[in-house]
Amino acid sequence: MLFSTVISSPRDNLLPEQTLDLANIYLDNARKAVDPYIALVLCHDTEVSLSQVKKVAKRLKVQAIRKKIATAYDHLAKVLESHEHHDEAQSFFKKAEELWYVRRTNRGGSLVTLLHLIACIHGLLP
Repeated sequence: MLFSTVISSPRDNLLPEQTLDLANIYLDNARKAVDPYIALVLCHDTEVSLSQVKKVAKRLKVQAIRKKIATAYDHLAKVLESHEHHDEAQSFFKKAEELWYVRRTNRGGSLVTLLHLIACIHGLLP
């Protein structure tokens, strides 16, 4: 795994919303980072935060936050892709799609997933 040598800071005392905010701060800084190693460290911190908030949201069955988590995973994938880490990016695109439909433009096209179609048919999307 790309992040095997990076150690992250603890987030156990944060609320899910705070952890998600922290993940987005890491992600914003990763986008702006000039040094590719620093960008990857920030991507790792993003992923750790998202993983933690995803577990809490799943345990508490908090659906409202799932779309925000999915969007953050999608943005994380785009940052990784911009740094030529295509395999890892695809893994995070898949996580985003599994969590919630995320519309993304990838290589000029719009991706419409089966999950979105099913959700629309069953009236599960707002």
